[in-house]
Amino acid sequence: MPSMLRISTLAAALFCASSFAAPTAIEAENAEVYQAIKANLETHLFELPPRIQGHYGIRQYRMTGDVKYANSALVDLYAVTEAQAFYACNLDKKDFISNEASKAISVLGKGPRAKARKKALKPFPEFIFYTDVLLRYSSRIDEFDLTGPCHEQLIETLKKADLKTGLTDKAMIETWAAQLINYVYWAKQIGVGDYLADYKKAFIEVYPDNKDSQLDKKQYRNKLYGMTHFIFAASEYYQHNVDAKEFAWILDHFEQNIDRILKDATDDIIAEVGISFLLAGQADNPVVAKTQQHIVNAFDKKEQVIPSPRGNPDLVMGEHRNVLAMMLLDWPEKLHQGPHLAELKATKKYLPKQVKAK
Repeated sequence: MPSMLRISTLAAALFCASSFAAPTAIEAENAEVYQAIKANLETHLFELPPRIQGHYGIRQYRMTGDVKYANSALVDLYAVTEAQAFYACNLDKKDFISNEASKAISVLGKGPRAKARKKALKPFPEFIFYTDVLLRYSSRIDEFDLTGPCHEQLIETLKKADLKTGLTDKAMIETWAAQLINYVYWAKQIGVGDYLADYKKAFIEVYPDNKDSQLDKKQYRNKLYGMTHFIFAASEYYQHNVDAKEFAWILDHFEQNIDRILKDATDDIIAEVGISFLLAGQADNPVVAKTQQHIVNAFDKKEQVIPSPRGNPDLVMGEHRNVLAMMLLDWPEKLHQGPHLAELKATKKYLPKQVKAK
């Protein structure tokens, strides 16, 4: 063999070897961070509040299909069933809705975002009760393929409520973009109204792409957070994939603006942007690898966690961020629906007495 040909062959072999080695190293780094976060969260899982345990367990069940996570979902079911029993079964009491709405507004906080949310809610204060209370609890019970206490009374109340005004209000969108799209899909999920077209139109009017340069960091984050939740809610929160064509307007925005997103968004939002492509069946899109690398770089080896923007490693506040990181770094080939707790051997004997299988 001529020497030039031998050199060329060797160079080609080395190039191929290095090409295959790089992804393997990246995959190993992703897996290392995933396993570290998982071990940390699961070691301390019993120390976390019931709803946060549930948040983690439900997402891990949908990622893995492992029944061991169903009991974390069951813990959450007990919490939301008790809450729905209180709120839904007292709906006919005089002034109950307005009083509970006032309480919900009073605990929003005192920071700039809380003040903006309180101001946005002033024209329709009861909106927060209908959405962040009744819709939140009933939709979670429904996700488990169950109905909760005083279900018919709850449904009747929500069908009569004016949700469209609050959902499409400019000030509300500027302060609650992601929460509002959750409410839209929850309302559709439990059959009390279809507001998706109205909300999408209002959202795009508030946040047209040609005015992104006018948005400060906080407002751009709010826009991004809303956009990721269009996709998340459509997937019923990671239970199935979504149609990439339906959400091309979102995915195209993420792809075209990924540099700004990596610079200005929080780790939570950056992970959500990557997951949006995974839910759309576009794992090979370069945005996924870029968001994965960002999350790996954000990992604190000492604390074994992705800390808050201010460096706080607290797991109660950071579970959301860290389970998103886990999902981004180890996306499954197949998503799992449920958990349908009345059907699983591990949980079906232990359901709250106030729920019924659908």
